[in-house]
Amino acid sequence: MKIKDNIKVIISDLDGTLLDTNHQISSYTQTIFQELYKQNYLIIVATGRHHLDAMPLIASLGFPVYLVTSNGARIHSPKKELLFSFDIESDAIKSVLQLEIDAEFTTVLFKENVWQTNKHNEKLNSFQKELNYAPELVNFNEVADLKSIKMFFTHESHGKLIELRDRILVNHAEIFSHAFSLPHCLEFMDKSVDKSVAIAKILEIENFNFEQTISFGDGYNDEKMLNASAKGLLMGNAPDSLKSKLSNLEVIGTNAENGVATYLSEKLLKEPVLSI
Repeated sequence: MKIKDNIKVIISDLDGTLLDTNHQISSYTQTIFQELYKQNYLIIVATGRHHLDAMPLIASLGFPVYLVTSNGARIHSPKKELLFSFDIESDAIKSVLQLEIDAEFTTVLFKENVWQTNKHNEKLNSFQKELNYAPELVNFNEVADLKSIKMFFTHESHGKLIELRDRILVNHAEIFSHAFSLPHCLEFMDKSVDKSVAIAKILEIENFNFEQTISFGDGYNDEKMLNASAKGLLMGNAPDSLKSKLSNLEVIGTNAENGVATYLSEKLLKEPVLSI
C-alpha cells in the first residue's frame, strides 16, 4: 500500500525540520504545503518554541494549522484559540534552581508573555528573526512566582548538560519529562507533557488516529511523536545518536535541502513539484 492511500494528517517539527538554516520556511516548502492543504490534509506543527514565537513563522505557510508548542504544553487551534495549557508549578522549578546550577549554563523559563533568563545569549536570540517573544534578564533568586510553561538549560558542552540532567532527575524524575531539542539545549516540562500527547488530543478532536499520520523531526523531543506515527521520518541533519536510537526510521534530506517538502511532494502530491 502506498503511503498516500492511508495518510490524512501531516505533522512536522519546526527547527531543523520545517525551517531552513535561516530559521524560516522556504518558498518551496510554502508551495508544497499550500498544495497539501488544498488536498485536505490536516496539518499540525509541533515545536519546542513558545507559541508567540512560532505563530509568525507558521503564518508564512498561508493557511491555518493546528499548533503544538513548548513540546506539548500548549495547543492552539487553526483559529489561534487556546485549546490546552499546562504549566510547571513554581515550587517544582524552585527546587531545581536551588541546586545552585553553575552560572556557565544559560537558564531559561518560558512565561506566557516573556522568557526569563539569567544571562544574555546571542545564540538563543538568533532563533528569532523578529523579537515577538522578548527575553527578560532576571536574578531567579528574586523571582517570587517561578511557574512556567517550560524550563530549559543551554551549554556548548552536551556532556555537561547530560551531567546536569542526571543531577536534576535524582529527585525530580517523577515531576518532569525532559528532552534534548538540540544537543546543546536540555528542556524540562511537566511529566504529563509531550508532543505526542498533545497531538493525540488534536487527532481525537478531528476523528483521526496515529495510524493516519506521517511525521517529521530532528530532535529527541520528537522521538515519541515519530514512533507513534504510521510513518515517522528523521531529518538528515538529526544527531547521529538519535539516528542510531531510531534506526527503524527512514532518514530523509536535511532541512537545508527542503527535506520535508521534497519528501511530501514525491510521496503525497498527485503531481510532484520539483524543488526550486
